Amino acid sequence: MNPRICRTLSTVCFQAGILSVVLSIWIWWFLNSSDAEQKAHAERFGIFVGLWAPTLLILSNRLDRYADKAPALPGLSDESH
Repeated sequence: MNPRICRTLSTVCFQAGILSVVLSIWIWWFLNSSDAEQKAHAERFGIFVGLWAPTLLILSNRLDRYADKAPALPGLSDESH
């Protein structure tokens, strides 16, 4: 895979991981209500969304490390001839 593509995917995964944390807090805060059943649903759904954050952040890290080692593919270099 091209290092540039790896870096782009790494950035997307990092942003999605941060968004997952923010969205988890938002879901827990704004879907919470006085009804016990809806409150439990908001907590479970917020936890579910928040569980994706570590996976996405680790994937971002791995893609970034892979980009350092990945050879550039012929024909996909940034150099203009």
